[in-house]
Amino acid sequence: METIKIMGTDDTPTVILDAQNEIFEISGRSLPEDVTAFYDPILQWLDDYSAAPKPKTIFTFKLVYFNTASSKLLLDILMKLEQLKEGGHDVLVRWYYPEDDEDMQEAGEEYADIVDVPFEQIGYTLS
Repeated sequence: METIKIMGTDDTPTVILDAQNEIFEISGRSLPEDVTAFYDPILQWLDDYSAAPKPKTIFTFKLVYFNTASSKLLLDILMKLEQLKEGGHDVLVRWYYPEDDEDMQEAGEEYADIVDVPFEQIGYTLS
């Protein structure tokens, strides 16, 4: 399976989807100009991955900011992870948030309430 590696910019997050090494991560800031064009390949990759997933999928979100348009696409990613879990696969979401950022913490809690996927909320200190 192809690995997706997108280096982050001021407006787009870093994305690493590497099934072989079991790295599934989106980090940084997400406010792409064309959110659909940015996230479509990620959603397609998850569809392909779902055909033959690893025994356990740990998907890491370590975002410091995302805009409203991105929030819908992040939910789409989480819904795909929920489908994977419903298919009998072991899935865990790790939601990292800066300890002093209540909005990002609450966003993780809200997503955890929407999708039926185990969530770990992990606060960290920005260095």
